[in-house]
Amino acid sequence: MIYHVTHTTTYSYSEPVSLCQNLAHLTPRAGPRQVNRNFQIDIDPIPAVQSTRMDYFGNPEIFFIVQEPHRRLTITATHIAEVSAAEQLDPTLTASWEDVRQRLANDRSPPSLEACEFVFDSHHIQAHKELAEYAAISFTPGRPILEAGLDLTHRIHTDFRYDPRATSISTPVREVFANRRGVCQDFAHLEIACLRSLGLAARYVSGYLSTIPPPDRKRLIGADASHAWISLFCADLGWVDLDPTNDQIPSDRHILLAWGRDYDDVSPIKGVILGGGSHKVAVGVDVAEAI
Repeated sequence: MIYHVTHTTTYSYSEPVSLCQNLAHLTPRAGPRQVNRNFQIDIDPIPAVQSTRMDYFGNPEIFFIVQEPHRRLTITATHIAEVSAAEQLDPTLTASWEDVRQRLANDRSPPSLEACEFVFDSHHIQAHKELAEYAAISFTPGRPILEAGLDLTHRIHTDFRYDPRATSISTPVREVFANRRGVCQDFAHLEIACLRSLGLAARYVSGYLSTIPPPDRKRLIGADASHAWISLFCADLGWVDLDPTNDQIPSDRHILLAWGRDYDDVSPIKGVILGGGSHKVAVGVDVAEAI
């Protein structure tokens, strides 16, 4: 599938902003199943300073500074991505989750060492006994890790209600767990917290969903906005993506943007301003099949 993605963010301020410095994760990274054909970002007002670099996790990021007074800031990112379908996997043939946990603890090969960074707590995600107990229902002794991961993904999808009004990005994972509702970012944080509570490695993935589904398939939850899912380290199999919001392994309808420990590592835009008073933000995402 080839997609044309447009992501527009507009900040409106009640008072002039004299200076703003921002960091944007809006440039898509290449992945095992994704080739990015082109990318363009338009910023209004035009920044006095703008540069592109790779962050710690290998995601492209754009730093920019607007130095002229403004009451509105608009950032429009557009790109074309070619996405291939995911490989068909037999979850029952993957290593047991205890073997993977043991490998993460003892193996010093590059893949395991890299994955170890995603075992520990991060800004939005903290391990907890309560979350380990919830995950343990899926991660029974000796169960293949991907089979268990898919079961946990299904349970989160079933047990929790998608409710855009229930949370904000600062809502703690345990509050989401207690209230049983949230959005894709919450469900991704929750599943990662459950997995890390068992000593497994899981990372947060940001991206987009195809807006219009094929005729024979239902519309995915979270389209028309940026989306989030997770990736689980499965030892020799590598990283496997899981989408708890839609109860599936992401394939050619998921477009990769970036990955990190949690939302804080890959938030689309963050920064600081001088002035501005109160502000409003509007975000629009359009994903269309490229012709």
